[in-house]
Amino acid sequence: MRLTAELIQNSLSYLNPLKDRELDLRGHRIPAVENLGVAKDQSDAIDLTDNDIASLANFPLSPRLRCLLLARNRVNSIQPTLANSLPNLETLILTANNFAELADLDPLRHFQRLAHLSLMENPVARHEVRLISPVPALLPGAPLSSSLFLGSPRGSRNRKLLRRDEFWEDLGLGVLARENWGAHNPPQHYRPYLIWRCPTVRFLDYRRVRDAERQKSRELFGTVDEPSALASKIMGIKSRTFDVPSSALGNVNGVTAASSTDRVSRVKLTEKEKKRVEGLIRNAKSLQEIARLEKELNEGRIPGGGFDAMEE
Repeated sequence: MRLTAELIQNSLSYLNPLKDRELDLRGHRIPAVENLGVAKDQSDAIDLTDNDIASLANFPLSPRLRCLLLARNRVNSIQPTLANSLPNLETLILTANNFAELADLDPLRHFQRLAHLSLMENPVARHEVRLISPVPALLPGAPLSSSLFLGSPRGSRNRKLLRRDEFWEDLGLGVLARENWGAHNPPQHYRPYLIWRCPTVRFLDYRRVRDAERQKSRELFGTVDEPSALASKIMGIKSRTFDVPSSALGNVNGVTAASSTDRVSRVKLTEKEKKRVEGLIRNAKSLQEIARLEKELNEGRIPGGGFDAMEE
C-alpha cells in the first residue's frame, strides 16, 4: 500500500506515554516514504514499524520530529542529506532491517542530536547479538553461529527461529559452511565504529555508551580528520544491492508472495548439486556472498541454477 495523503490523514495521531504527539503508520506494508508533507510537521514521533520501506529517504523538512520508529522494514540505505530534513532527530529505531555494511550507516554521522539508536537484528550487527553454538565441538575454536529468522516475511508474528548450523547441517554442508563463514566473519568492530562515527549517540542497541568505549573507538579509528587505516577500509566498503518490496511481487500461480513464504522450505540436493554448492562456498569472497547462498537455498533455489524437490 502506498503512503498516500489520504492514508496519512486517516491514520491515528495521539499522545504517547511520553506525552509526544505520535503518528501511527505501522503495519501498512508501505514500500517507500512519500507525501509526508501532508502531515505538516505536527508530530514529535512517527511509527513506521512493520512496513516494506527499503530506503530511509524523501522526508520533508520536519524540525519538530524527534523520534522515528522503523523496526521490521527492509531499509538498506539512508539518504546522505536526510539530516537536513530531520535536524532535531533524537531517536532512531532500525531494528530488524537489511543494513549489511558499516559504511551504509555513515549518513547517521550528520545527525547532531541523535542520542538513541538501535540496529539490532541487521546483518551488520546480527553476529554480535544472542550468539549461540548448538554444535561447538565440531570445530574447536570456531566462531559461534548466530540465529536466523527463516520462513514468513517481515512483520509476521509467526516467524520460525532456526540456527544457522542446523540449516547447513540439513544440507550436509555443515562443517564446510561453518569454516568458510568463520573465515569471512572476523570482528567487524560494529559497536566501536558506530560510537566513533556517531559521537552524539548515548544509547546504542539499548545499551549505554561508556567512556571506555569512546576511548577504544578513538584508538581503533583515529579522528574524523585523520582516520586510521582500519576506518578508511571500512568506509570504503558499501553494499551494492537493491530490495524488492514483498508487495510488488504480486500473485504467482494463484499463490501470493506472503503465503508462499509462510513456511520454511528446505532444498534436497543431489550429489552433483551438493558439489557445486561446496565450490561456491569455498570460493565465496565475503560474508554477504555466503548469506546470499544461504538465502537462495532457504527459498528453494539451487545456487548457480538447477531445480530439485523441496521438503517441508
